Amino acid sequence: MTLQVEPAEGGCRLRLRVRAGADRDSLDGVHGGALRVRVTVAPEKGKANRRVLELLGEALGLPPSALRLLRGETRPDKVVWIPLEPIKVRGLLPAAPEKT
Repeated sequence: MTLQVEPAEGGCRLRLRVRAGADRDSLDGVHGGALRVRVTVAPEKGKANRRVLELLGEALGLPPSALRLLRGETRPDKVVWIPLEPIKVRGLLPAAPEKT
């Protein structure tokens, strides 16, 4: 399965599968159509979510403040709004094989 990026008003929506408290920060392939993201910070008081937006922003050339967490504030499965066209997002994110 490939990375699923859905068009949304003014940009697109991207599903994420996040692992907080990991051994490294990385964008780590695709899982069930969602981008796998690892962050080293613990999931407390929104710190992991902030790091996820920073990491994603770096990869997309956007400030973290340009991204919006739409769903999944306290869960590993998240949805982020990005102010770019889906094709641009797919082109900027690292291509990686499906992980199971």
